[in-house]
Amino acid sequence: MPRTRVLAPLALLLAAGPIFSAAPKAKEEPAAAKESPLAGLPLRNLGPAVTSGRVGDIAVDPNKADTWYVGVASGGVWKTVNGGTTWTPLFDKESSFSIGCVTVDPRDSNTVWVGSGENNSQRSVAYGDGVYRSLDGGKHWENLGLKASEHIAKILVDPRDSKVVFVAAQGWTAAGPGRPCSRWTSTRASPTWCWTPDDPT
Repeated sequence: MPRTRVLAPLALLLAAGPIFSAAPKAKEEPAAAKESPLAGLPLRNLGPAVTSGRVGDIAVDPNKADTWYVGVASGGVWKTVNGGTTWTPLFDKESSFSIGCVTVDPRDSNTVWVGSGENNSQRSVAYGDGVYRSLDGGKHWENLGLKASEHIAKILVDPRDSKVVFVAAQGWTAAGPGRPCSRWTSTRASPTWCWTPDDPT
């Protein structure tokens, strides 16, 4: 057999040798270089810090545990009927976007009260224009006064009598400074407000 026939396959194997040889081993980095410098810091909520990111109040329907009303600092009122999976804005057509509190009537869960004006004292707080009430679960709203109170922190409905409503307000009201209270007349559509002084004694 001619020598060239024997050497030809051997030359091919030698030429292909680098293809089958092991890849050069990558240089390993020190263990300290692999670990992130942030690995030791736990996750924590940092925002949003914009005004609309603050939730002012949450009210849960006493008869339907997955129906909630949420008042946002500068984002109106939102409602969920499925425990927070989806949300519907309820206050986009009203004249105040700043919300201080939301309350559901314990005797009639279709009646929802909203106090406008965020209950928070800082430079990014917007003021409101009084007390609102809805009789149909937030579909329609009526402003019931106390427009000059600016910031309403809390609304409480008397569980024995829904015609008696207490409102905690920060600023001046139509009736005077302090905490106004509502004593309803015989028609629910016509509230009258009386002023309760800071010291009832």
